[in-house]
Amino acid sequence: MQIVCLDLEGVLVPEIWIEFAERTGIPELRRTTRDEPDYDVLMKYRLDILARRGLGLPDIQEVIAGMGPMSGAREFLDALRAQYQVVILSDTFYEFAKPLMHQLGWPTLFCHSLVANEAGLLVDYRLRMPNQKQEAVRRFKELKFKVVAAGDSYNDLAMLGEAHGGILFHPPESVVRDYPQFPVALNYPALRTEIDQAFARTA
Repeated sequence: MQIVCLDLEGVLVPEIWIEFAERTGIPELRRTTRDEPDYDVLMKYRLDILARRGLGLPDIQEVIAGMGPMSGAREFLDALRAQYQVVILSDTFYEFAKPLMHQLGWPTLFCHSLVANEAGLLVDYRLRMPNQKQEAVRRFKELKFKVVAAGDSYNDLAMLGEAHGGILFHPPESVVRDYPQFPVALNYPALRTEIDQAFARTA
């Protein structure tokens, strides 16, 4: 059996924090895992900014409700699921992702959780487990699945390296330069080709 593991943001939907930064006029929140490889550092940075601005979960959910998947993402995902098992492995949060999952046809999602106080202000986050993307791929392999993974950021690299085949999708130049061992796809047809070819090499 074969499983495709995909990152969510940057592969199927726009970067949620960047959208929120643009709509609220807070450029500091444009910082993502493309810029900061240490996820804990990044999240504490984000939560501190939100606390100082008095912005909470309802504000972010309002932005997400107006977002949608990337152009062609639903069609790509539907075609992919017709041939392979597909799991979304993301460092986003269930509280963010639900409206987007609805628009993508409710694919399986493994991600994290947020902690909000009674006023709706975000006070903490809860990781499903450390290195959950890499660990999920490792467990799928232990279950005798062939795994191909695709992502776009520094926090996807362990997942890509753990899989039988790893693919970068529209990554920043710094990631391409530092990790030339991974093939690069810049659109969904190219990504589908890379996925099919990666599985063919595992046969």
